[in-house]
This record gives sequence, C-alpha cells and structure tokens, in this order.
Amino acid sequence: MDNSKTNLLIDNIEKVIVGKHSAVFLVTAAMLTGGHVLIEDVPGVGKTQLASALAKSVSGEFNRIQLTPDVMPSDIVGFSMINTATHETEYRKGAAFCNFLLADEINRASPKAQSALLEAMEEHQVSLDGHTYPLPSPFMVMATQNPVETYGTYHLPEAQMDRFVMKISMGYPSPEEELTVLSRTENENPVKSIGSVITTDDVTAMQEEVRKIRCTESIKSYIISICAATRDHDGARLGVSPRGSIALYKIAKASAFLHGRDYVIPDDVKSSAVPVLSHRIMLSPKGKADFGSAEALVESVLAAAAVPKTTDA
Repeated sequence: MDNSKTNLLIDNIEKVIVGKHSAVFLVTAAMLTGGHVLIEDVPGVGKTQLASALAKSVSGEFNRIQLTPDVMPSDIVGFSMINTATHETEYRKGAAFCNFLLADEINRASPKAQSALLEAMEEHQVSLDGHTYPLPSPFMVMATQNPVETYGTYHLPEAQMDRFVMKISMGYPSPEEELTVLSRTENENPVKSIGSVITTDDVTAMQEEVRKIRCTESIKSYIISICAATRDHDGARLGVSPRGSIALYKIAKASAFLHGRDYVIPDDVKSSAVPVLSHRIMLSPKGKADFGSAEALVESVLAAAAVPKTTDA
C-alpha cells in the first residue's frame, strides 16, 4: 500500500502546525473519506492555520468565509440574477464552489446560513431555483468554532453536527513546541511559505484506494457494537446514529491506508472512535455527572467493548 503522497502531505502541513501530529493525521484521514471536519478549540491555537495548510498543500481551489450573523445563504451557495445585457437569468456561484472551504467561526453564522451548508456537505451539490449545480471534486468543509465565548453565537443543531465526519481539538502547545512556533513566525506566517505537494487528482485516486481497504466482518461488528452501546447507555440522551457508524468505518479504513496497510485492525477503530463519535452524543443528566463529557463516555464504551482477534491479511 503506497502512502508516500500522504506522508508528503502530512510533512508539508507540519511545517506550519507544530506538535499536533494527531490532529494533522485525523484531518488527512477525513479528506481521504470525502468527509468534513469541525475544529473546536479556544482562539489562537492554530485551527485556521491547520485548515489553510491542508488546503495549500493540495493544488485545488481554496475559499475562506468568515461567518458572522449578517452572512447570507447566498454568500455560501450563490444566487440567481438577471443579466441586464441579455435579460436572462444567470447563476453566480457562492463560496462553496471550491475544493476546500474554510467556514471560520461557524457558530457565529445565523441558523439560515448554517443550514445552507447542509446540502453541500451531504450531497456535494447546490440546488437553487429548480437547478442543481454539482460542487468540484474533491470537496471538503473545514469549520472552526470557539466553545468558550458563546455570546452572540448560534449552537449547531444535532442534525448538522452529524454531518461532520469528526470533531477535533488542537490544544495548547508545550513550551518547547511554542518556542518553535515563535521561531517559525518570526518573519512571516509560515502558511505563506508552503506550496502544494499533491494534486486534487491524487486526492481522488487515494480516496478510491481507501474504499478498497479490506475490513473483516468481526471488525465491522466491533464498530457496530461500540455505536450501539452509546444508544443503550444510561449516560446518553442521544446515541450515535447509523451515519456515525458509517463514518467510523470509513475513517478506520483511512487510518489503515495512512499506516500503509490494505486492511483494518482494531487499533484503527480505537484511535478514531473519540473524534468520530463524541460530537454525535448528547449526555443525559446522569452522563454529565458520571463522565462530564461525551469524549469520556466514548472512552468508557471503548474500554468495555470486546476487541476482536484478527490475523494480519
């Protein structure tokens, strides 16, 4: 299994993002499944930098939209207007028509603007005035949000949270990593100094390779047992949907590919479960008291799940 191009991609991103290999790995895995990522963390830890570095590392089209309450759905998906010269209706494309869309501070957009992304994220197309417009391939939304400062924000509904294949956090760097960050940013933003190392055709080809990764029935059952356990858990008011089990299955295959294997092992599932499943769970009052977070509940479910014995194929 040749994953040399993904290694090039990850190395290029890490010229900008210091000490966050897990976050870089997960975002790359999401791209290989055609999924979308929600990056949730406090300001200034590199959320936007990560999304920008990924987009710049691939020779595709990158758009960024700063979401505020006055952003309209037409800013995202486009609009129809009358051409005064021809007196015919013309469609003007919105920010979504690109390969990589950075939706910065998505929880500051109004619910109407947030919902404009739903069809684009799920169907990779935009429908307007009776016409359907396909989005470029590959297409990936990377959205950021700040979970601390919630004044004037609009919480993403569970239906839209479920559209993101995973939710990740960056976290603060260590003092040594922060020293490296200071050195790299001394002259200019390091994102400006990197270029593309793979093409969109490479991404499409790798996505096809990921789909061919083998996964045994026992590991599929392992995935389902983890997701089903969240639905019956007294700590969860809302468990993981079938879309969540599909997402975990796809990300586990992408993880195998990134590790240079053509088959999935239980560790691919374990390492992906928390970022893929936690944002799909709503805790019950008991869950909040016992676990404090959906991530801790998923960790508990993983610890209790029977791990299948597999032989390398």
